[in-house]
Amino acid sequence: MLDQLRQIADGLGQTLAPFCEVVVHDLLEPDQAILAIHNSLSGRQVGDPATELGMARIADPDFTQVLANYANQFADGRQAKSTSIGIKDASGRYIAALCLNLDLTLFRGLQSAMNQFMRMDTEGPRESLDPAGGADAIRARIDAFAGRHATTPRALRTDERRALLSELRAAGLLDVRRAMETIAAHLGVSRASVYSYAR
Repeated sequence: MLDQLRQIADGLGQTLAPFCEVVVHDLLEPDQAILAIHNSLSGRQVGDPATELGMARIADPDFTQVLANYANQFADGRQAKSTSIGIKDASGRYIAALCLNLDLTLFRGLQSAMNQFMRMDTEGPRESLDPAGGADAIRARIDAFAGRHATTPRALRTDERRALLSELRAAGLLDVRRAMETIAAHLGVSRASVYSYAR
């Protein structure tokens, strides 16, 4: 089982590099628990001891098996988001853990940059570059419909698209100039498809 965990950790480490540290802990050997570590963001290495969380699992077989997305911190102060998955044997005893520690430093920087980039002066003049006039209202209604169905406009099923067209018709939005083109573009389908949904 531990060897299989090592393979899983290797695959996750390669996929999530360089932002995520992936660690396999052998909880049967707490003094040298780290069995494998990929993208060592914490500076730890194979043979290092178990963490407090690992020790808690060793002491309590009823300890939560999956702790996802909890706040953590590297030794140098960098903020991290961590997930820890406890692995039990057939008797219900914790024998290992697979842990992921995501360095949030870069993502926080990107978030700040994106917030700055997307900031707009709300006091400035208002204009629309949309020649269709009501296209924004159509797109907003489509987005809201998709949100209610916990999906995206392009992932709507055929029956959902038919219900959407019925809703747009009831709202008078099919009468907007170039409405079918706007709907087709936002759904990622052809105009012919939109006409078929509207029947």
